[in-house]
Amino acid sequence: MTDLTDIATGRARAGVDRPAHRDPNVLRWVAAYTASMLGDTVFYLALSWAAVQNGSPAEAGIVTAVSAVPRVLLMLGGGVVADRFGPRRVVIGSDAVRCLTVLAVAAVLFATDPGLWLLALLAVVFGTVDAVFMPAVGALPARITGKDQLARVQGMRGLAIRFAAVVGAPLGGLGVAAGGAAAAFACAGLLIAVSVPLLVSVRMRELPADDATAKTAARDTTAWRDLVGGLRYVRRHRVLGPLMVAIALGDLGFVGPLNVGLTLLADERGWGASGMGWVLAGFGTGAGVAALLLTVRGRVPRAGCVAAGAIIPGAAAIAGLAHAPGLPAAVGTAVAVGLLTGLSGAMCGALLQTQSDPAYLGRVTAVAGIVSLGVAPLSMPLSAAAIGAWGTGPVFAVSAAVCALGGVVALCAPGVRRAELPK
Repeated sequence: MTDLTDIATGRARAGVDRPAHRDPNVLRWVAAYTASMLGDTVFYLALSWAAVQNGSPAEAGIVTAVSAVPRVLLMLGGGVVADRFGPRRVVIGSDAVRCLTVLAVAAVLFATDPGLWLLALLAVVFGTVDAVFMPAVGALPARITGKDQLARVQGMRGLAIRFAAVVGAPLGGLGVAAGGAAAAFACAGLLIAVSVPLLVSVRMRELPADDATAKTAARDTTAWRDLVGGLRYVRRHRVLGPLMVAIALGDLGFVGPLNVGLTLLADERGWGASGMGWVLAGFGTGAGVAALLLTVRGRVPRAGCVAAGAIIPGAAAIAGLAHAPGLPAAVGTAVAVGLLTGLSGAMCGALLQTQSDPAYLGRVTAVAGIVSLGVAPLSMPLSAAAIGAWGTGPVFAVSAAVCALGGVVALCAPGVRRAELPK
């Protein structure tokens, strides 16, 4: 007679072995994440619109940028919170707080016009909660699927981000057109609210024995020791340490040209706002194809080499944007940039997920977030000033060189070069 325990174990293994894109548990998480990202996109559009309507351009810029300050300053602490209390609990709590805060502000805006102070306070609260939410989101996939499916989940997450970017902006615009900033804020709050019951329904897997022991030990230490321990873990890891350096250099060379640099390039070439939109659409298309590739395949051989190697031709494509003979060529180049940098970014994310012990994933994600959100944006004002002094061509070339240096660093690190995704 078959042991009932064996039957349960077989069912559990079948659930784990099921491909992520066919696993209802993973799909519920992806749906929750997509709803949350849609809410984020609508929220920031509504915040920008309301700030412009209530103040000068300079004041509106401060309001929209102020949320980044607590996010960067507190994210390392957010990683500690995610690892100590569990990412599912933290993500549910974060989305609930964000939902209630945004809906409360929408109600106030429907009733009265409180001015910029309320918008600035909302931005600070949102950024503070984001500092906890983002590391927890990064730590959650390892608790809902097997390690061999984490790369596929990373691709699905990339598709969710692209979908939110494409759909969220026009949805927020419709909200503003229908009822002003208050209606757009209400739409954002309701979208975030959709994610909460979906997250509650997501089932968690038990951590492997070693990671469960590490998590239990972490609860017996102080938060400060957890923070220092997480940073030490990343620094000493043969893959994660050099990978963080590669991500920092890649983002530093990528963010400036694809943000403020592209705007100045479009103005210089006479492409206008619509032309810039086409170039950005080309980039988004390439990045979306890269995410779809990872979702479908689930595993790419020689992942470390692919992550590092794709950065270098992607950097060359960035330099080529400044010398595109016309708008169609620029759009085609942007597709190549999106495909190569999107593939590299997705593979880096998959390696972060699969190479980290789950008990440290919140802190690892926090370090990666600091690198991208804290270091990379520094290139935007520098790029603008440099383009004003030397023009787009030299600045795009230097930015591409910095980006390519990230690939060189990764290729020179034996741990990254030999890293593979689990089978």
